[in-house]
Amino acid sequence: MHILFIGDVTGSAGRKAIKELLPKLKKREGLDFVIANGENLAGGSGITPDIADEVFGCGVDLLTSGDHIWKRREIIERLESDMRILRPANYPLEAPGFGSSVIESYSGVKVGVINLIGRVFMAAVECPFRVAKEHIAKLAEKTKVIIVDVHAEATSEKVALGWYLDGLVSAIVGTHTHIQTADEKILPNGTAYITDVGMTGPYDSVIGRKKEQILSRFITQMPIRFEMAEGDIQLHGAVIDIDESTGKARAIKRVQEKL
Repeated sequence: MHILFIGDVTGSAGRKAIKELLPKLKKREGLDFVIANGENLAGGSGITPDIADEVFGCGVDLLTSGDHIWKRREIIERLESDMRILRPANYPLEAPGFGSSVIESYSGVKVGVINLIGRVFMAAVECPFRVAKEHIAKLAEKTKVIIVDVHAEATSEKVALGWYLDGLVSAIVGTHTHIQTADEKILPNGTAYITDVGMTGPYDSVIGRKKEQILSRFITQMPIRFEMAEGDIQLHGAVIDIDESTGKARAIKRVQEKL
């Protein structure tokens, strides 16, 4: 089966890319399932129920998230009932929502997805290594196809998780930095890996925000409100080819599509 993982969808530009480019990708790649990191869907920070429904209507099957998931409080009630929208599994158990779920694909194959968040240069949360193993054990009872989103700042933490989970899951994809890496590979025990799948949104920017405002902040160190950029809209992600009978990955290919 073929699964597309779309990198951090950022603001209205990112949603436009999904709407216009995803149908073409589905046809070209023969996609069975589509996952997108959606923590930046609403104006670059957070998710709202209406925007989640908009993206589902465009062909995305499941949304993962990260540290911005709590920025829009109106999503919290939805998180408690909709297993298609995940928050990081290694937030405290008392946090609302689901850290993993199993959803049936277009072709009838069940796909397990786990959402993790890193701890290096980020807020202190539960250990992603330990929590990953706990969720894998539960999902493995229902499916052999398991995808892990590691939403983390440090490449070292993502790489380490890749080696730690090799052979236990079908794929490990990194999100959060908005910069696609060129290290896609199949690890020795059959797990597809990429450190970061990139951003879906405006690339005439600094990771999605107007570059003039970011430059001003770096140069002056004065506080400034960052606004979403609009130009050079692209969809970045990765297509993973998985043997559904074993859960092993056969191939992983980076995707960079321009609007």
